[in-house]
Amino acid sequence: MAIELNDEAFIFAEGLIKSGRVVDDLHGEWGTINPDADQQDVYIEDKGIDAFAQWHLGINPSANPETKSAYSFPFGDYKNVYRSGLIAAEERAAQYGYEQVRAAAEELLKLFPKSQ
Repeated sequence: MAIELNDEAFIFAEGLIKSGRVVDDLHGEWGTINPDADQQDVYIEDKGIDAFAQWHLGINPSANPETKSAYSFPFGDYKNVYRSGLIAAEERAAQYGYEQVRAAAEELLKLFPKSQ
């Protein structure tokens, strides 16, 4: 299963960051913030699978795009982009050799507002 960069998600995240819709949380907090399966299902039911896909930097081109399993490397809570989500995406993508996703997460982190 080769995961590729979801270009639409990258552009979406870039826009959110530039408009200030960010949470400057701590590394390691993503596990408690990342939407769970029930939250994902509610979001898809309300907004649709295309909106769900925008919140994931990874896409599996061989998977059915109408399913959650086609998307990976989430970075937000459906409202804001989380620093911890991007860090988690960058680290996991590097671990599994998904260079496009890793580089995208790194680039988005560089756009994040500097901590005071």
